[in-house]
Amino acid sequence: MSQEHSSSFGHDPIPSAGSPNFSIGESSVRAFFRDTLHDALTGQIGLKQIDAAETYLSDLLVRFLHTDAQFAIRNAEGQRVRTVAEMLVEGDVRFAAKSFKREREVHRHIGDLMLFWTGVFPKGIKGVAEPGDTLIDPVERGRVSYDIAASFDHPPYDAEAPVLRLLSDNFEAYRYGLHLVGKQMGLAS
Repeated sequence: MSQEHSSSFGHDPIPSAGSPNFSIGESSVRAFFRDTLHDALTGQIGLKQIDAAETYLSDLLVRFLHTDAQFAIRNAEGQRVRTVAEMLVEGDVRFAAKSFKREREVHRHIGDLMLFWTGVFPKGIKGVAEPGDTLIDPVERGRVSYDIAASFDHPPYDAEAPVLRLLSDNFEAYRYGLHLVGKQMGLAS
């Protein structure tokens, strides 16, 4: 029996306590993010507690601690796609996406990336924007990408679709919640 299990939304396996890959640090970081997000979203912003959104966002923060995960999308040649403009091409079945599954995956990633950067590093997003991204509104792009990913509300995506819809519909509130987490960590101003 494997000692690893998938996170709530099928992202990378999360090692369990008996696994040789288990890290007390990662477990503690995930718990810190979850508690800090809960306080920010329910206590400071006044959103109703939504466990699935808190879990999704704490998983997102842990995943994006590794900068490679922020630019995980690769093109057909296996090269990292570094601009949002290029990601939009990769996530469109009319251009580069070979399937609707790929379209959903890329749009979910764009939503995650835009939510992370506009929330945790709102002033820094301009510093990482590539020339092809200067005309893209990161907040609107993140909201729309989550909306596209949430439209895949059939199996096997039906469990995650409501959370992505929530993130799309309340992008600004969740962005501000991540900003509060970033401030508490000394990352956002």
